[in-house]
Amino acid sequence: MNRRYCLALDLKDDPKLIAEYKKYHEKIWPEITDSIKQSGIEDLEIYLLGTRLFMIMEVNDRSSFEDKGAADRTNPKVQEWERLMWRFQQPLPQAKPGEKWLLMERIFTLEK
Repeated sequence: MNRRYCLALDLKDDPKLIAEYKKYHEKIWPEITDSIKQSGIEDLEIYLLGTRLFMIMEVNDRSSFEDKGAADRTNPKVQEWERLMWRFQQPLPQAKPGEKWLLMERIFTLEK
């Protein structure tokens, strides 16, 4: 059974940087797509409102944040992408040092 996670992060408040960030996401590097799919992430979307980014991930049973993080730390292309993206991103106010995307708490689900 798939699980859904929602995460948030902010961009720097600079229209030129935001436009450049969006441009990079029109076609991300194939190595990044591969690393996402290999980690058990089956669907991923990022939304933007002002400077706030919102990510929705659908993951399968073999996916874990710990395994993805470990794989990313040993993948030079992912590290290069992360350094590049950090030019545009900034931590949320409640982020601890070194934290980027923060997991959001689900507070409502529509009854079926």
